Amino acid sequence: MKAVAVALGVAGLALTLPSQANEELAKKHNCLACHTVDKKLVGPSYKEVAAKYRGDPSAAAKLADKVKKGGQGVWGQIPMPPNPQVPDADVKALVSWILSQK
Repeated sequence: MKAVAVALGVAGLALTLPSQANEELAKKHNCLACHTVDKKLVGPSYKEVAAKYRGDPSAAAKLADKVKKGGQGVWGQIPMPPNPQVPDADVKALVSWILSQK
């Protein structure tokens, strides 16, 4: 019985680590200065972004481009600054994490 409990605990931890790791990337690259997971700050929440792009097969590419080049007008007139310094692998991980929000 203990082995089952330990296995479930390890599995649960493994499921939360990617989420925490990508939130750590958002902190590292200062994304959380303008965005939060669940409420509008300067920019939309990540849950709002995920909802808007749900079902769009080109969403990951659009958002990765937006992170790198910045943009304005999709969520209002406050511009999102470009972030060309963020490594492509981190952008991919961040966008995947954002789109996974429910």
